Amino acid sequence: MSKRDYYEVLGLGRDADERAIKKAYRELAMQFHPDRNPGDDVAEASFKEAAEAYEVLSNPEKRKLYDQFGHEGLSGRGAGPGFGSVDDIFSQFGDIFGDFFGFGRQRNPNGPRPGADLRLDIELTFEEAVRGTQKEVEVRRHAECETCSGSGAKPGTEPVVCSTCGGRGQVHHSQGFFTLSSTCPHCRGQGKVVKDPCEDCSGAGVTEEKKMVTVKIPPGVDHGTRLRIRNEGEAGRKGGQRGDLYVFLHVEPSEIFERDGANIHLKVGISFVQAALGSELEIPTLDDPKKITIKPGTQYGDTLVLENHGIPHVNRPNAKGALIVHFDVRIPTKLDSKQRELLEKYAEISNISTTEASFFDKLKEKIL
Repeated sequence: MSKRDYYEVLGLGRDADERAIKKAYRELAMQFHPDRNPGDDVAEASFKEAAEAYEVLSNPEKRKLYDQFGHEGLSGRGAGPGFGSVDDIFSQFGDIFGDFFGFGRQRNPNGPRPGADLRLDIELTFEEAVRGTQKEVEVRRHAECETCSGSGAKPGTEPVVCSTCGGRGQVHHSQGFFTLSSTCPHCRGQGKVVKDPCEDCSGAGVTEEKKMVTVKIPPGVDHGTRLRIRNEGEAGRKGGQRGDLYVFLHVEPSEIFERDGANIHLKVGISFVQAALGSELEIPTLDDPKKITIKPGTQYGDTLVLENHGIPHVNRPNAKGALIVHFDVRIPTKLDSKQRELLEKYAEISNISTTEASFFDKLKEKIL
């Protein structure tokens, strides 16, 4: 069965921004929400279709694949969308429903809760980014309190059921057609309250710790690259999984090369004699210096492309970009008597008037 265009599903043009995508999805989700359309299979199908479209278009990487290749671009690349059930949608987009609709499937307040993700910024030199490196960094995070095993209660005691929400973690309010849910203000969504708090964690269930984490940085990363280190974030609660650590890389620019993705550019100054007659020149590369040949008649702005002398591709470390050499032909501003004599002789042979103000411009045209 063919799928509808995701932009058509959300009623948007292909130039829609993130805000418009989210707004359109909210409206459709409210219209076809199962709580508003109980037993309506058509509404449920529309609800799933809108969620599938939102999952792709709200993700920059998936949207880029979809814009370029359509539905086929998402299959076989690990990016394929789809939800087996409505509960899958609530699991992935639960925050949207809770924040904007007052809908959502109630979660067990006493069940496992994953830990929060953490962010870390690392500065790299240009060389470290090109070749890859390894950094040992200190991460400050929360760990489950060993004294109370994360319960927050003093050893020998247990948290009690919240009297406000009856252990549900949410309170409900009727407003017209809808029943709105919000986090219980008394237990803060926990479903239970601590009467006698643990002295070591003051009832929080977690304590602060410092941990040294090894960050392996692959060759070829660029400024703004984000690395994900699983299970190195904040501790989960009640048996929940740790969050992740996201590392954002900040790369210093090179003093020699200008980077453009996996390619690097190098500006090389040559004399007009080298440009006219040709020459050999040694230039820096990311590895050892390399000798290049300047062809006779080289013009200002001409380039020489050296394949596989650029930066490694992050996902394909054996493949490299190119080193692109840009020739900057330089005209001398001062001449000694011998140099001037030779140039005047060349001008005479080439029928160039040395009395005109644009002598060197014409000379450059003749030589180059």
